[in-house]
Amino acid sequence: MARPFTWIASAIFALMALAHAYRLVTHFQIVAGSHTIPVSLSWVGLVVAAGLSWMLCREARGTRGA
Repeated sequence: MARPFTWIASAIFALMALAHAYRLVTHFQIVAGSHTIPVSLSWVGLVVAAGLSWMLCREARGTRGA
């Protein structure tokens, strides 16, 4: 059974993980108002986004188990 929306969500999370990895490599700054977002926060974003992408990919394929 095809699950196109699950694949799209997985691809979006994979792109976000790549954006966090790029930020970790290049150390570019993100400023929100008067606050600078620390680069170390991208480690959390990378792990979360990559994990969600991986889990959605498994769901779309119908993989079960560990």
